[in-house]
Amino acid sequence: MSKVVSPEFAASLVKDGMTIGVGGFVGFGAPEELLIALQERYKETKSPKGLTIFHCAGLGDGAERGINHLAEEGLAKKIICGHIGLEPKISKLLVENKMIGFCLPQGVTSQILRATAGKKPGVLTHVGLNTFADPRVEGCKVNQAAINSGEEVVSLVKIEGKDYLLYKSVPLDICFIKGTLGDEDGNISLQKEALISDQLEMAAATHNSGGIVIAQVENVVKKGTIKAHDVKIHGFLVDYIVKGKPENSYQGFADNYYRPELSGEITIPLSAMEPMELGNRKICGRRGALELKKGSLVNLGIGVPEAVAAVAGEEGISGDITLSIESGVLGGVPTGGLAIGGTVNPEAIIKQPDIFDIYDGGGLDVSFLGAAEIDEKGNVNVSKFGGRVVGPGGFINISQNAKKVCFTGTFTAGKLETKIEDSKLTIVKEGNGIKFKKSVEQITFSADYANESGQEIYYITERAVFKLTDKGVKLIEIAPGVDLQKDILANMEFKPLIAEDLKLMDERIFKNEKMRLSF
Repeated sequence: MSKVVSPEFAASLVKDGMTIGVGGFVGFGAPEELLIALQERYKETKSPKGLTIFHCAGLGDGAERGINHLAEEGLAKKIICGHIGLEPKISKLLVENKMIGFCLPQGVTSQILRATAGKKPGVLTHVGLNTFADPRVEGCKVNQAAINSGEEVVSLVKIEGKDYLLYKSVPLDICFIKGTLGDEDGNISLQKEALISDQLEMAAATHNSGGIVIAQVENVVKKGTIKAHDVKIHGFLVDYIVKGKPENSYQGFADNYYRPELSGEITIPLSAMEPMELGNRKICGRRGALELKKGSLVNLGIGVPEAVAAVAGEEGISGDITLSIESGVLGGVPTGGLAIGGTVNPEAIIKQPDIFDIYDGGGLDVSFLGAAEIDEKGNVNVSKFGGRVVGPGGFINISQNAKKVCFTGTFTAGKLETKIEDSKLTIVKEGNGIKFKKSVEQITFSADYANESGQEIYYITERAVFKLTDKGVKLIEIAPGVDLQKDILANMEFKPLIAEDLKLMDERIFKNEKMRLSF
């Protein structure tokens, strides 16, 4: 019997109080047809009510799509996830305490699916120790509603004298995932997807919880027509298939057409890239590139850290390193914006939990991440601003386990204006937001943990470079042309340690020509 059903029927299977898992990474793999159907059903019937939503990566477009469809008041009572920065409608409910919220490290959420599938009590890991995820700090609680609930999603466990965190498994009653093709028996392929992500793990977790697995696909084909190597989720795991409308089945949220160069179907020639304009981003990217070593596995965060990849390409050394993203793509040229998580011309696409296993075990040589706030101890915040939590995404897994971490961005936030002349940097107009704070609003990166584990930590800006020491943040380099007191110390809420042999940043960084980097 065919497993193909309408989106309306699929939505009717979601009952009051269920825990629903939703697959996807930003816009890639988003089961948009199913989410729209569930939203419409609630609008019409006020059912289902009181759902618990579980998803791993952030899933939204910063406006209407993705998990934002489930932000109808009363539809959901709780959310457990890795990131909500692109889910403003959900964020609003959390700020208003109309929903209970827990944000976990993204790698942990993906591994929770495996733990749930295996009927294990949870994920036992060091990831999150000393950060806001630690129950001795905030215990992953997003808002007052979570605190008032009395619920705990993580506990402290001591094994052979060492501290670990146990994040509870989350049994799923139903899940929505997305694939490319589905046959009449429910076999699902992913060949046009930019990511493999967590579809299999979510299906397994739901199936083994006694739940219902529903897959949205682009097309339905006859049974037996999907090659065995292309079947990524076998039909025994899938209860129902829904064929999505073309407009709800895009490869991702960034484009309304299929890009085969993201799925690895084709490799496109990359036209000679225009060199990045010499400015703050490029300065940070160039200084960051000096921390690269041949053969390194590298992870790049969003924003200024992406400039490291641009500089590596311009300098002709990108072929000597492997860029990676926590979505599971390796190699190629990472995409940004709503296409974050994808890569043009990937060398490999592996599952999200697999890449996090590699990261968590110390396989990542260096990572370049952003930083919204840095305090005098060296702690970093990227997950909470003005009382609003956006979540850590993969930041905690990455920053806590990479051998070397470079927090990369401008020295101050806001409308910073600089000028570069004669290989010197001048601050024309200072940014209106201080990043180097006496204390951070939330600890997403723990300096104490980094010091204990022996990580190499740098804070790279356009005008200064700092290094983490066991005594705090130490200034080790300043840009040629800047004034130590006026341009640096006066724009910090604390006085850093200052290296006795304080150096000037490499003058090649500030020249409008190639640096001629090589390994």
